[in-house]
Amino acid sequence: MTDTPSFDERFDAIIVGAGFAGMYMLHSLRARGMRVRVIEAAGGVGGTWYWNRYPGARCDVVSVDYSFSFSEEIQQAWTWTEKYAAQPEILRYAEFVADTLDLRRDMQFDTRVESMIYDDAAATWSVTTDAGDHYVSRFCIMATGCLSIPKDPDIPGLSSFDGPVYFTSRWPHEPIAFGGKTVGLIGTGSSGIQVAPEIAQEADRLFVFQRTPSFTLPARNTPLPASFVEEVKGAYSARRQKARRHPAGHLRPITDRKTFSYEPHERRSAFDGAWESGGLDLFGVFGDLVVDEAANDEVAQMIHRKIEETVADPTTAAALKPTGNPLGGRRVCLDTDYYAMFNRENVTLVDVLKDPIETVVPDGIRTRDGHYKIDALVLATGFDAMTGALLKIDIRGRQGLSLRDKWAHGPVTYLGIAVEGFPNLFTITGPGSPSVLTNVIASIEQHVEWLSDLIDHMDKRALKTVEADAQAEEAWVRHVYDMAAPTLMMKANSWYLGANVPGKPRVFMPYVGGLNVYRDKAQSIADDGYRGFHFEGNERSSQASAKTETLGR
Repeated sequence: MTDTPSFDERFDAIIVGAGFAGMYMLHSLRARGMRVRVIEAAGGVGGTWYWNRYPGARCDVVSVDYSFSFSEEIQQAWTWTEKYAAQPEILRYAEFVADTLDLRRDMQFDTRVESMIYDDAAATWSVTTDAGDHYVSRFCIMATGCLSIPKDPDIPGLSSFDGPVYFTSRWPHEPIAFGGKTVGLIGTGSSGIQVAPEIAQEADRLFVFQRTPSFTLPARNTPLPASFVEEVKGAYSARRQKARRHPAGHLRPITDRKTFSYEPHERRSAFDGAWESGGLDLFGVFGDLVVDEAANDEVAQMIHRKIEETVADPTTAAALKPTGNPLGGRRVCLDTDYYAMFNRENVTLVDVLKDPIETVVPDGIRTRDGHYKIDALVLATGFDAMTGALLKIDIRGRQGLSLRDKWAHGPVTYLGIAVEGFPNLFTITGPGSPSVLTNVIASIEQHVEWLSDLIDHMDKRALKTVEADAQAEEAWVRHVYDMAAPTLMMKANSWYLGANVPGKPRVFMPYVGGLNVYRDKAQSIADDGYRGFHFEGNERSSQASAKTETLGR
């Protein structure tokens, strides 16, 4: 968009974020004749795939499923080249969607929203940006993403380092040459596990500083045969329908079969088969891994044996074995040759649980027992997940209520979509929704379509505002907790709980019940006149919360 924004410009809806959620929300509302503006901090579309450009960045959902289903034209015109698409291809796809739907004309890039203040009398939102813009809008829709705000690294002496520091979450657009250099990598979550083998192939030396080993499974990524792509495109509609009814929102294997229903030799054979096929197929072989601690321990031991078989040095292999967190309790990573990388002569694992980092110094990193001279530092230190982007903005609802204050003890929402006290403000894939535990594009589509129907419902009845009811919000938060409580995910120190950010309240944020179950609950609420929401019209109000459902049923 090239036009200079005008002061006090009015819109039907302001959307924050031009990733996949913002793109589809814009398309959906514009098709309804609404005047919409998307505000995006980046220089283009793509969201997380715009920022996370590090070598090896790749999706962990099969590419033919990690894509929009709402447009037959788009899904037939676009051809994926790999089983798990890499960042450049996903970004090209996002740009292709933006071009096909002519989305950029209603987008404002390189602009950050600073505040969103609700005007009780006018029933509108006042939105200000770091560019000095001031907009007024009936609706505000947060499409800010679940993993978009990098966590500030708590590493003493970081500012003293003389060499370049690269964040995987804000990787430069230009290529980085690591040839001839000694590189230090801090962080071994998904981003660190993906980037490390790429750096190892180029750098003279790579030191991997690991605090908490992660469970990672081989991706077994391959080019997609033309025959497979043709077959998918020929039956895309049926594939999408199956994905809509799948708990994860994509067609990965699932099973109800329990781990110990296998004989020991069958169990090992089933595990080996899943390990060789790659991806998340392991969870399609053993159906009780997130609820049965003994089953989880059994399969974790099998992964430990794979590490021992792959990594030549016994000390390194032992340090790489995840312990203390159950399999699936933290995000399970997919990798390409991560464990094998530690057999390279130029790669050294530094176990900072045994040898803690004391400080970064001008020429490297000093641990309790050693001094590692490095030329470049790569930080894969994670995100302030799910709430970080929302709380970074000064959002104030009725009577000046701050979202930061409302969420001081953890996020509370109704359906992960709406917050009591904040009329006409919506969060796409917000805390309390399946989001990060699913194919997020499938979750995005469900939210966008549900919200679009809600807005249609309001417009047909001349309703001015909609707001979550406090009782419904409380019941939903309790339901989200009740669903997570029996799982082993509650026992892990994970970003699902906010455990990676010092001082962040420990609240389990995603909905573990599955996208299919969530979809049915959301549709039931809509079919019942949007039960649990309070509506206000020009001269009347409508209370749709009198029959707030016992959500755990």
